[in-house]
Amino acid sequence: MTGFSIAGWGVAVPENIVSNQELGQRFGVEEEWIVSRCGIQERRVVSPGQTTASLAVDAGRAALDKAGMTGADIAHLIVATATPEQLSPATSAFVHHDLGITGSAHDVNSECAGFIYGLVSALGLMALDPRPILLVGSDTHSLTTNPQDRDLSILVGDGAGAVVLIPEIAPGQVRAWNLGADGSCTGSLKVPAGGSRMPPTEETVRAGLHYAQIKGNEIYLNAVRYTVQTVRETLNSAKVDASEVQHILPHQANIRIINSILQHTGLPRERLVSNLDRFGNTASASIPIALGEALDEHRIKDGDLVLMAGFGAGMTWGSVLFEWKGPQT
Repeated sequence: MTGFSIAGWGVAVPENIVSNQELGQRFGVEEEWIVSRCGIQERRVVSPGQTTASLAVDAGRAALDKAGMTGADIAHLIVATATPEQLSPATSAFVHHDLGITGSAHDVNSECAGFIYGLVSALGLMALDPRPILLVGSDTHSLTTNPQDRDLSILVGDGAGAVVLIPEIAPGQVRAWNLGADGSCTGSLKVPAGGSRMPPTEETVRAGLHYAQIKGNEIYLNAVRYTVQTVRETLNSAKVDASEVQHILPHQANIRIINSILQHTGLPRERLVSNLDRFGNTASASIPIALGEALDEHRIKDGDLVLMAGFGAGMTWGSVLFEWKGPQT
């Protein structure tokens, strides 16, 4: 595989903050209970007029600007999202137009593992066509969450993160990767109505079937199980010990899940990159937002090993281990 580097990155989060105080008053629980439950202090949610595509455009434009590029330089656009702009056309079509991209565009929906799936797909595509790719993770799960659903409302936040991938002659930069899915778990987290299985009707709207539904215990157990599995398989394939990883970027879902993953894999806690407390669970955007912040803070240096790992509804999961290399000048 042709090596790659990340020439630019961008983050877009709404200005609207939903605090634990606000949610505590809504659901009649203590703020400390929310923190102990998920590790989140506050989360960002979209304001009227903001959408999955608008956040993706903002993050994508920031990434292009940092890379010194325009949409005309991008050969392929990939948007990872589980909260599309609409059922058809793909969200990437809207982003493609607004950013002036002249290459191809498609979506990836692997829920919260979407950015990992999108990254592996992008690197495979780049091996066939070594030209720049814009990869965006963007989700607005606050719009698919029932405001009366305490368990999901305390978790979800909205946001987008983007990276510009460019080919480099750097053999072995991607040390290893792993993707997986278990379709028997489709009932753990779902939005039942709106698709071909349950087309929208007055009855489905009245019954609230267009809101997300979650089985918390199932998600927790499978998230830990499959993320630990994918991390182990990737590290074993790369012949890298957990102690050798300099930066750990997991899907920012829930602090209890993250802690369990670290415990079972032996990954060093002090090397965790996390912003869960400030942004909540931003789904496909969580890993690229964390990556963008780490890069802005100059935490990641050339030669560092970076591990990304995520899981999502379905269930889906994936991990990528790569050696960081900034763009060559």
